[in-house]
Amino acid sequence: MKEQYTDIVAWTAKKLPKFNRVDIEITWHEPNIKRDVDNISAGQKFILDGLVKAGVIKNDNRKHVNSISHKFETDRLNPRVIIDIREVQE
Repeated sequence: MKEQYTDIVAWTAKKLPKFNRVDIEITWHEPNIKRDVDNISAGQKFILDGLVKAGVIKNDNRKHVNSISHKFETDRLNPRVIIDIREVQE
């Protein structure tokens, strides 16, 4: 499962610009409120690994990822994940 989701993120992100250091905001649009936020946000591993695989960021360590924040929304008709990547100016 990890590799499949990592590959989906990498394929989706392959045309994005390359960044040296970023702040990332992940908005999780869940179909309902049943899942715990810690279980939902565990998916950030696949997202970060996919961004590295696509070359969007060089590594997912603290040298390249300044911060990660999460928002949780409910949209039963259109569950999705939105990833906002902002470059950090050094």
